[in-house]
Amino acid sequence: MKETKDKLDKKLSKIKNKIMVMSGKGGVGKTTVAVNLAFQLALIGNKTGLLDADIHGPNVPKMLGIEDKRPEASSMGIKPVKIQIGKTQLEIMSMAFLLPDINHAVIWRGPLKMGAIKQFIEEVEWGDLDYLIVDLPPGTGDEPLSIAQLMQPDGAVIVTTPQDVALLDSRKAVNFAKQVNVPIIGIIENMSGFKCPHCSREIELFKIGGGEKAANELGVGFLGRIPIDPEIVNSGDLGKPFVLVNPGSDAARSFNEIIDKIKNNLLKG
Repeated sequence: MKETKDKLDKKLSKIKNKIMVMSGKGGVGKTTVAVNLAFQLALIGNKTGLLDADIHGPNVPKMLGIEDKRPEASSMGIKPVKIQIGKTQLEIMSMAFLLPDINHAVIWRGPLKMGAIKQFIEEVEWGDLDYLIVDLPPGTGDEPLSIAQLMQPDGAVIVTTPQDVALLDSRKAVNFAKQVNVPIIGIIENMSGFKCPHCSREIELFKIGGGEKAANELGVGFLGRIPIDPEIVNSGDLGKPFVLVNPGSDAARSFNEIIDKIKNNLLKG
């Protein structure tokens, strides 16, 4: 047991910042946020890894256009799948790489899921990283708890949309992080307003400001708003990171501002 813990600690000591991206409910764009945060961190020169810890619905490979890739085994462990675009490199590990086909259902209970996550941390050769972004499934169940216990993340980012139902569940995610002693970096308000392409008028499709209000009420940081942009959906479906193909958009600028706030929060911590 001690040997296993020492091995885990040695692996994690090479990762400077471990960030879990979570949400209280599904459908808020959490994986889209995690993928683009990780890719933008890599774009600006950080050694970055992305762990898809959603065992039942691993969508990260789809959003990065690497569904057909497979990790390689070495004498040191499992090599994560790498994306190389110019000087930008991102390392990824996902359950999707290990399934026989994209429609295969993972029907596992808690202990099996915790075992898989432990392997993703302990057996994958992440190497020296500035950031490891962990994309979690919605809710406060097995996967977030396993990551919190095994990895001891440096912080949690909670993704929500502005409407009341999503905010109710985002508060639960904040309270989860507090109870498992994971520092809360802040809340991101996703799908926050839509600018009409014809008249440039901002339309509040899902309201605006609810995420910031929740952050203030809970006494945690507010990281920023990401507006609705149809190209975010298109880029995800095409397997191309939005921040790479639409760098001048309002949403891409929001990602950059959010990353600056995350860095500042981690430095203060």
